[in-house]
Amino acid sequence: MKPLVIFGTSQIAELAHFYFTRDADRSVVAFTVDGAYVTEATNCSCPVVPFEELAERFPADEHDVFVALSYASINKLREHKFNAVQALGYDCPSYISSRATVLTQYPIGKNCFILEDNTIQPFVRIGHNVTLWSGNHIGHHSVIEDHAFISSHVVVSGNCYIEEGCFLGVNSTIRDNMRIGKRSVLGVGARILEDVAPEGVYMEKSTERSRVPSSRLRGL
Repeated sequence: MKPLVIFGTSQIAELAHFYFTRDADRSVVAFTVDGAYVTEATNCSCPVVPFEELAERFPADEHDVFVALSYASINKLREHKFNAVQALGYDCPSYISSRATVLTQYPIGKNCFILEDNTIQPFVRIGHNVTLWSGNHIGHHSVIEDHAFISSHVVVSGNCYIEEGCFLGVNSTIRDNMRIGKRSVLGVGARILEDVAPEGVYMEKSTERSRVPSSRLRGL
């Protein structure tokens, strides 16, 4: 396997370094970000290289790149940088946790970040540049298109279709046979019982604060 460069220097990039080195036995040799965002010379004891210099210093025929970015701009930033890295000729490997249960027989796309305790049932199809944070259920025959970000403890029931660039928040639930339109956002705890048109936003209300302060509670 080629040495790996990680695009990004955020906490997600640090996690990518941890998972690739500890669980996937990959050698991480550098981080990279756009030159204007280089603020430190090193990260996780590896050099931070301006992206504009990456091809010269860490050429594509000798290195892979993993784009470790969040859901910023409804996943458009991660999509843009993934495409930019691909355009330079780099391969973008996926990380799939050894502690995930992956039962689908179909190959998972490039630059995916699939963390521990995900259950991916048979006949699921996952595109490129998809993040599945820890503890999700992806039901049988479901499709997750490119550039989606699924946070933690999300339930995608059987035969659902998640279109490109969607964000699914913590504990959101989608019933079976639903289609979630492109760039939709499901907030924390959202419950989806019907199809979602593109760019839909679904937010649950926060739990209200009680007028009784905690100092007056009895039995705790």
